[in-house]
Amino acid sequence: MSLSLTRALAGSLVCAAIIFALQFMSREVTGMGPLLISSPVFKHNQIIPSKYTCDGADVNPPLLIGDTPPEAKSLALIVDDPDAPAGTWVHWVLWNIAPKTTEIREGSVPSSAQQGMSDFRKHGYGGPCPPSGTHRYFFKLYALDTTLNLGPETTKAALERAIKGHIVAQGELIGLYRRK
Repeated sequence: MSLSLTRALAGSLVCAAIIFALQFMSREVTGMGPLLISSPVFKHNQIIPSKYTCDGADVNPPLLIGDTPPEAKSLALIVDDPDAPAGTWVHWVLWNIAPKTTEIREGSVPSSAQQGMSDFRKHGYGGPCPPSGTHRYFFKLYALDTTLNLGPETTKAALERAIKGHIVAQGELIGLYRRK
């Protein structure tokens, strides 16, 4: 084997070892499997009924939660729209949801949960209201190994910083909406 080939192989092995180590050092997701989030009123990558938008009652849709890992101390939920013209628009920020929660009912917040600020400058859910075209709405659910001590002015960015390193599982549901 030539010296340059040996060096290239050694370099590749070092890179592979670093990537392997970083995967194991990261506590973002333990690989226990996905946290399940679904809704009885719309399927993944399907249309969100207008009742849950600015064109309807503007209440949160019912959400079902499953496969929460036993080590979870709380759940957090972020709902956002990456297709908004000015950049990702935040519709709901929610944390300290009890880990035994299996359902978030329509138009409600679990009793243990806390809500932060949406980009509507309010606490609570703000439904889809795209100015044009069909937008995607990501319902991102995280199982955490801790509870969070955050105030009501918490934004999506602040919540994401707080959960970094504490995520033990995560799941995602995407809904679509286009105004008529």
